[in-house]
Amino acid sequence: MGPHPAVAAIRLAVRRVLHDVLTEHQIDPATAHDGHEPLVLVACSGGADSMALASALAFETRKLPVRAGGITVDHGLQDGSDTRAAEVAGRMTALGLTPVEAVAVTVGREGGPEAAARDARYAALDAAAERHGAAAILLGHTRDDQAETVLLGLARGSGIRSLSGMAAISGAAGRYRRPFLQLDRQTIRKACIAQELAVWDDPHNSDPAYTRSRLRHEGLPALEKALGKGVVEALARTAQLSRDDADALDTWAADAETAVRDEAGTLECSKLGGLPPAVRRRVLRRAVIAEGAPAGSLFARHIEEVDRLITGWRGQGAINLPGRVEARRQGGRLVIRQG
Repeated sequence: MGPHPAVAAIRLAVRRVLHDVLTEHQIDPATAHDGHEPLVLVACSGGADSMALASALAFETRKLPVRAGGITVDHGLQDGSDTRAAEVAGRMTALGLTPVEAVAVTVGREGGPEAAARDARYAALDAAAERHGAAAILLGHTRDDQAETVLLGLARGSGIRSLSGMAAISGAAGRYRRPFLQLDRQTIRKACIAQELAVWDDPHNSDPAYTRSRLRHEGLPALEKALGKGVVEALARTAQLSRDDADALDTWAADAETAVRDEAGTLECSKLGGLPPAVRRRVLRRAVIAEGAPAGSLFARHIEEVDRLITGWRGQGAINLPGRVEARRQGGRLVIRQG
């Protein structure tokens, strides 16, 4: 008798990612067991999604030339978080993962509590990957998480890139992999129950003080009540379609950027004005980031203000941007510089 259908589904999703990693490293799964197998880490909070991911990784790597380890991040935002992180590390070790590490971080305040915690977490994961020489880090985001991300992007009015949600592969050199983006949260829960995995439900996930929590427990259920079932699936499809469009526009903008600069490399307003708005704004965003503006602090309203120097020129002064970057129009040129 085979595994429970939910367990089989999560294992298949992880197996596909592991085969991708082996292909990228030009390793033949049938022959390579020489002690130089790539290391794949799972980022595990102890919740259902990441525990299911840790379990599937441990199972699949028994049959593949891949080493499996785990990282849990202690954000220090709740009493006893260090004890809980140690428990999660113990559960991963019991699954057979090694190395396993619990990493404590300090969460700042920039961008709000959710963004600050995310930034601290990814910084810790990046450092762990470098420390252990990991080929990839698996993240337990599900199709439901993807739907929430699309709705949050829509609410912020951040453009098509935000609507594209989370990529299946992201980060430096494709470090982050999300095997569960095509699986719903209910399937993951069923897999945990079938395997009798101990999971921890983070109270922050149900705390209405957090935007994503309100969306999860109030917003999405209200949409499904009004529009019927299938909202989550439709939003996930929207993410993929938007990502395809955004990737194409980004490529167009990268190609166009050289053509709209003069011999000194300065952007020419007349040539920028001839580009389609979606392409022009991408060129402007790339230019602003290149001069030192932090990408995470650069919002659509900032780029719209810079764009008005091209499309709505009325003699206005310099535009102040994040990272102490300023943009001004001078003699038909768009000058972007720091300080």
